[in-house]
Amino acid sequence: MTTVDEKGYYGEFGGAFVPEMLYANVEELRSRYLDIIYEPAFQREFQHLLREYAGRPTPLYLAKRLSAHYGFTIYLKREDLLHTGAHKVNNTIGQILVARRLGKTRIIAETGAGQHGVATATVCALMGMPCVVYMGEVDMARQAPNVARMRMLGAEVRPALSGSRTLKDATNEAIRDWINNPHDTHYIIGSVVGPHPFPDMVARFQSVISEEMKGQLEDHTGRAHPDAIIACVGGGSNAAGAFYHYLDDERVRLIAVEAAGKGIHSGHSAATSILGTKGIIHGSRTLLMQTPDGQITEPYSISAGLDYPGIGPLHAQLIGSGRATAIPVTDEEAMQAAFFLARTEGIIPALETAHAFAALDRAGIAPGQTAVVNLSGRGDKDLAAYMEEMGALKIL
Repeated sequence: MTTVDEKGYYGEFGGAFVPEMLYANVEELRSRYLDIIYEPAFQREFQHLLREYAGRPTPLYLAKRLSAHYGFTIYLKREDLLHTGAHKVNNTIGQILVARRLGKTRIIAETGAGQHGVATATVCALMGMPCVVYMGEVDMARQAPNVARMRMLGAEVRPALSGSRTLKDATNEAIRDWINNPHDTHYIIGSVVGPHPFPDMVARFQSVISEEMKGQLEDHTGRAHPDAIIACVGGGSNAAGAFYHYLDDERVRLIAVEAAGKGIHSGHSAATSILGTKGIIHGSRTLLMQTPDGQITEPYSISAGLDYPGIGPLHAQLIGSGRATAIPVTDEEAMQAAFFLARTEGIIPALETAHAFAALDRAGIAPGQTAVVNLSGRGDKDLAAYMEEMGALKIL
């Protein structure tokens, strides 16, 4: 089942498991979000901001040298060219417009790689709304440029100091804030995670990616579908957007690339579809990494945006049903793929996105077929990690 039901489930995954203090907020959002986002005035404002402010449509670029290397046709959906540097702004524009129509006056968010935090801070500055972004202390150190960007945009960045001090813990802190401030605050969740209706709402806002892709492929190739779509998956918003209009098109293989960290069974991994079991995290039933007694296992990835112990319920259903294929990629493989893309196509990707490129030689795509890689973010934020790698390789 690839569409959400009225209770927020994709098959057996999803739902809304929230504390009593948040029930009214979540229920209000659930009962109103579809009417709000498909209201003509909302769509006019949303589409105007996507076009004139964010910079849509993004190009679908034929990567000729990459295609020649792998032996099949590769297009890149260039979400890295959007304002703020990643796909995240599609969702933050949509959600802040929803928040405004719900009468909310304060915005909170969580962030791992910092891209969602920057996108949230950006739209809050645009709309003149106060913004608090929760970010793990570890991620604040490894994504310092994005912390500076958020602060320059006027956001307050609060460190999460518990647990692994990464994305999971930032999400925990954001939920605590929302519990304490339910009346005036909207929580802009950055991925297809959390209680219903967030996974569905975020996927709808990100679906502009595959909507554009269909028309662009028609122009480039004469048909509106590729043979495969490849995207990295942590929570999975960029993948949800890239897959959305092809979910029920069996001609298109959907390939979700996860972070294997230092190795799937190394104890330092975030390969949730392999290591995860069914459970509840951050308000939804999904696959998550946990101990036999239900304690969450700390994830690990070199990429802060994939360093999450679960995946969105849509992706849990897609992978569990066999509709999507999950491919795990290690830190080392992702780093090699980033340098290869930079020197083959002149594009420096985010470390999250680099995982998707590392899967190209394992995706089973035949000569003559066409694949689209969702290039979800640019690598400016990861230059410190790339510089460290270049130092180790003695090529600085």
